[in-house]
Amino acid sequence: MNAKTKRRTVAENGDTGTGEDLVLATLIGNGEDLSPLVRHAFETGRPDPLLQQLRNLSKKKEAEIEDLCRLHYEEFIIAVDELRGVLVDAEELKAELQTDNFKLQEVGASLLSKLDEILESYSIKKNISEAIKMSKMCFQLLELCSKCNAHVSEGKFYPALKTIELIEKDYLKNIPVRKLRLVVEHRIPLIKLHIEKKVCNEVNEWLVHIRTLAKDIGQTSIAHTASVRQKDEDMKARQREVEENNRLQLPEAAYSLDVEEIDEDLSLKIDLTPIYRAYHIHKCLGIEERFREYYYNNRLAQLNSDLQIFSSQPFLESHQTFLGQVAGYFIVEDRVLRTAGGLLEESQVETMWETAVSRITSVVGGQFSQMTNTSHFLLIKDYMTLFGATLRYHGYEVKSLLETINGTKDKYSKLLMEECRKQIFDIVANDSFEQMILKKESDYQGTVLSFQLQTSDIMPAFPYVAPFSSMVPEACRVVRSFIKDFVNYLSSGGEANLFDGVKRCLDTLLIDVLNEVILDKISDTSIGVSKGMQIAANVAFLEKACDFFVKTATHLCGVPTRSMDHPQSTLTAKVVLKTSRDAAYIALLSLVNNQLDEFMSLPENINWIPEEILENGHEYMNEVIIYLDTLLSTAQQILPMDALYKVGSGALEHISNSITGAFLSESVKRFNANAVVAIDNDLKILENFADERFESTGLSEDYKDGHFRYYLIEARQLLNLLLSSQPENFMNPVIRQKNYNALEIKKIAIICDKFKDTADSLFGSLSNRNAKTSSRKKSMDVLKRRLRDFS
Repeated sequence: MNAKTKRRTVAENGDTGTGEDLVLATLIGNGEDLSPLVRHAFETGRPDPLLQQLRNLSKKKEAEIEDLCRLHYEEFIIAVDELRGVLVDAEELKAELQTDNFKLQEVGASLLSKLDEILESYSIKKNISEAIKMSKMCFQLLELCSKCNAHVSEGKFYPALKTIELIEKDYLKNIPVRKLRLVVEHRIPLIKLHIEKKVCNEVNEWLVHIRTLAKDIGQTSIAHTASVRQKDEDMKARQREVEENNRLQLPEAAYSLDVEEIDEDLSLKIDLTPIYRAYHIHKCLGIEERFREYYYNNRLAQLNSDLQIFSSQPFLESHQTFLGQVAGYFIVEDRVLRTAGGLLEESQVETMWETAVSRITSVVGGQFSQMTNTSHFLLIKDYMTLFGATLRYHGYEVKSLLETINGTKDKYSKLLMEECRKQIFDIVANDSFEQMILKKESDYQGTVLSFQLQTSDIMPAFPYVAPFSSMVPEACRVVRSFIKDFVNYLSSGGEANLFDGVKRCLDTLLIDVLNEVILDKISDTSIGVSKGMQIAANVAFLEKACDFFVKTATHLCGVPTRSMDHPQSTLTAKVVLKTSRDAAYIALLSLVNNQLDEFMSLPENINWIPEEILENGHEYMNEVIIYLDTLLSTAQQILPMDALYKVGSGALEHISNSITGAFLSESVKRFNANAVVAIDNDLKILENFADERFESTGLSEDYKDGHFRYYLIEARQLLNLLLSSQPENFMNPVIRQKNYNALEIKKIAIICDKFKDTADSLFGSLSNRNAKTSSRKKSMDVLKRRLRDFS
């Protein structure tokens, strides 16, 4: 029976059980967990069936084991025999191994002792190698430490720090000698602190040095800015000269422009090496932020100190030092900002600059408000402007600073105007109003040509008697100085419309100051005719000088000369001075007329009912002629032709009015023909004088239709009427318009009523003319009646 047959027989014998036994056997055969089945049996209260099933299953398995053992019995016996044979072999092998081991132990004992010696030698060699390596490392470390000490001693801090960095990186953690490592670890912070203190001391020394040097740096930079500005102004002046020469079409050689090259690079010797070094060292130490704060705080403290103004020293004397110090400070800070690799932030520099601008504007604004001297005002303002331009070149925003400076314009112009007012008032008050006598050509050039007051392009002979008094050139000098000062003020502030601003203030000066002073002098009734005439002449020359003032302003403002041809360039003051000149002529005529009235006084100086005719005229007429001759001769020397004409015509017209007024005077109750004839002779003398002077003065060329004789027309027509053989023709409109158009009917009526004469008294010695005189008398009576009827 084989194995398969036996297993099937056992299986068949086990199939006699129930189905539940088969299920349980299957579960056990599969190795499944029977705990759920057991738990279920106990929970249902039926453990006995399960126990019985397990017993049955156990019996079945025992039967199967017995059958299996019977089946392999012979094979088992054979295997046991083979195992006994193997055991014998194993014992023999064990004995051989023991023998071989003993022999090996005997042979290897000596080798083991040699091996121990070798291992000990290897250990010693290893220790020696490690000792040599440690010694080398310590030697290198000590060598680096020595080198670091040498660098520190020589002030070579950066190499010292790099050496320390090398020690920390490559050696410090690997130092085999603990004590040496502790010493090095302890010394490294001390060396770093020592280096930090040393560079900070260098920075402190630099801070002291740079503060001392800042004034020179600032003043040198400001001086350079002034030099550049002057070169720029000179270049513009040469360009204007070229343009003007070109406009006049001069040869090319006459306006070749030779402009000196302007070197705008200002090299300031500012040594920032200590700062660069200190900042770099602090970067190496890893504390650059602390150094940035240290530098900023110290510089800010220095700035606050620099911005302090001490009352013990006048600002006029200290302003250049003060502004130079501040300028130098910010030039240095600009260099630090641009080159120190982040030591300063732009916001920090802006904060410092804002602090400085606020303080400077406060200080300078207060100083300007207290100033009373324009030269000091201009000096400080100009330096302030140069200060602003210098710092603008270095990148600082100076708009608010310049606005503060330009805000002083009204204050400066008011001070300048008051100074000029005082100067002009003193000039006019102290002037003798006598013609200037210039003894040499240099005097002529400095007094006449320099202000374009010449009346001819020909150089006169010397000594030269100028047609004006000293008031004119002195006033011109004041005005020219005013223009220069005001241009300097406005130009240094970057005024956009420079010429317009100067022109407005120039007009104000000429109108509100010069013209007002002149008008006050003109209205002074205590001045004589000669002074009045000289004042009128002076005003005419001042009016003429307005063109020079405009030319000076355009030149200083850099305006091309051709712009003077525009109507906008004309000064309003020229028109005002022309009006004042006319007022001066009127005042002069008033003085002349008053003087003439003193000479004439016809109601008192003439016998209105003489018995005989005065053939040679009255005495007063000689005085009048002499006075007029002197008056016109003087006027011809100092007054322009139009003024000469006004003076002459006005005086003659006043004489004519005086003659007419004498006939109308209430003190003249009656006059006769002899008086009329005598006055007619006076008038003829005056007419001859008027004709002669009209020709000799050259007025006949310019006033062909305005002869001096014309201004005596009223007196002439009145005397012609009174001496006419048919005076009644006056009432004929045609004849009156032709021969008596200057006479008023009402005046003639009054005068004719006073004309009372007899034939005997008037023509007693001329018996052959009695008929004619009677006829004239009848005609006069007719005229009187008709005049009464007309009125």
